[in-house]
Amino acid sequence: LGLRFAKVLAASGAKVALCARRMDRLEALAEEIRATGGEAVAIEMDATKAEDLAGAVAKAEAALGTVTILVNNAGIPDAQRAHKMDLELVDRVLDINLRAPWIMAVEVAKRLIETKTPGRIVNIASEAAFHYSGNGAALYSVTKAAVVRLTETLAVEWSRNHINVNAIAPGAFESEMLAGMLERMGDISQHMPRKRLGNPAQLDSTLLFLVGPASDAVTGTCVRVDDGQHGR
Repeated sequence: LGLRFAKVLAASGAKVALCARRMDRLEALAEEIRATGGEAVAIEMDATKAEDLAGAVAKAEAALGTVTILVNNAGIPDAQRAHKMDLELVDRVLDINLRAPWIMAVEVAKRLIETKTPGRIVNIASEAAFHYSGNGAALYSVTKAAVVRLTETLAVEWSRNHINVNAIAPGAFESEMLAGMLERMGDISQHMPRKRLGNPAQLDSTLLFLVGPASDAVTGTCVRVDDGQHGR
């Protein structure tokens, strides 16, 4: 989903800093964006390392100017029963899914507050924040529920600074993460009311709304985009 988000924001005129571990993929995406007239830089970042997270924000600012939009998209599944998870995996899921978005949000907000600049932060949660069937990935569900609460609390704290903090909770959308699950479980779409997985393009309008002027008064909200896949 991050790849799609980057392209959509760049196509709308944003200067995009792409942050992840795999520089070859980042460079290829940055080149693709530049080839279509956009502006992008690739920044190597390990989401489990606090110094990388803070450093990525500093590098993005040095290359492109003050970061006024942050999309916290990094995340990994656990795909295991809680009692079978080793502590290394527990720490990794917590670090990437919860600690990283907290640190990134704080690093961006510090700079916005210091310069009295308004900004937008969009955290990518998941329908798993609201729904868990008991078949594995309990910790993933816990971390995504925490991302929703993180969104709400930081929105309240930074409202006075005109920093809007919102979240998107996608259902099952075509993505690299979901592909691994489909390999294990088969075609899950046939158990869904509309018999289909979400297309990442169906998230475009929600993302652009949350980072654009139309959502000026919207903060502390989690928008659930799940194609009716889950109950309420």
